[in-house]
Amino acid sequence: MTSDTTNPSYWLNWRILLCSIWVLISIVVASFLIWKYEGSRSNSNNENGEVQKEKAGILYEDEVWRPCLKEIHPAWLLAFRVGGFLALLFLLIVTVKVDGGSIFYYYTQWTFTLITVYFGLGSVLSMYGCYKYHNKVGGIGDQNEKLDAEQGTYTGSTDLENSGAVNSRKTARLQEGREIAGPWGYIFQIIFQMNAGAVMLTDCVFWFIIVPFLAIRDYNLNFLVINMHTINAVFLLGDTALNCLRFPWFRISYFFLWTAIYAIFQWILHACVSVWWPYPFLDLSSSFAPLWYLSVGVMHIPCYCLFALIMKLKHTLLSKWFPQSYQCMG
Repeated sequence: MTSDTTNPSYWLNWRILLCSIWVLISIVVASFLIWKYEGSRSNSNNENGEVQKEKAGILYEDEVWRPCLKEIHPAWLLAFRVGGFLALLFLLIVTVKVDGGSIFYYYTQWTFTLITVYFGLGSVLSMYGCYKYHNKVGGIGDQNEKLDAEQGTYTGSTDLENSGAVNSRKTARLQEGREIAGPWGYIFQIIFQMNAGAVMLTDCVFWFIIVPFLAIRDYNLNFLVINMHTINAVFLLGDTALNCLRFPWFRISYFFLWTAIYAIFQWILHACVSVWWPYPFLDLSSSFAPLWYLSVGVMHIPCYCLFALIMKLKHTLLSKWFPQSYQCMG
């Protein structure tokens, strides 16, 4: 049964109130976490002059374009990002041409557009990084060689010193001479972590709910739909394997805000125009709507945890297999 979403009676009921509370809570909590942890606050020193633990939201300028292994030239990461951007942009344009602009009613297309923006911005930042890599005298390349030697010295002294102190000194050495990322670097990092959760959410819902249960009905599964729910994860995981970006937990906030903005957009759209809902569980006329909204909100956590586990696995394996070459901060 379809309802007229432009009728005030559609919105003035207990279901809307509960769903609004779920969305509002996620926005308030996410905003608080961003306010508390986000930004490039400088590291503080203790009484002995040693650098304490880095702030959760810190990001260094070279981390947005530097590969995770020293043997990998930044140009390889640039090539991957340019190739990913062109492939994603081509698929997005073809999908719009075939299905029309109505595809942007879907959360999937929002996420696919976001990951396309990520690879486009990443390509520009990698170009800048390659320029610095080749032209800055005494820059990152020479600095990394010095850091390698220093790290080797500290590694050799682990039998004489406490391991915690060694790690603190290594961190301090790594911080020396490094520039804090600018606004575009932070935007890039934020988009990366938004995509991490959103891609996991859209692809898990598609492959584990839509395909098994709705494909047997009237859901239209074609090459473009299947490809959009595959290539996004492939390119994102490929970039994750190569890049040197961090993955602080508090940036799950942006993932929640991204979904909340989408939900509010759908509410405003349907309040103005009576159109179909892109996903049945968004329809507020159902008595189960509050449960659906709460369930989707809760799903954000395991989806984000899944990508965090992938990041942890990357750090664990690469730091073990390439201890002298791996240069990411876990």
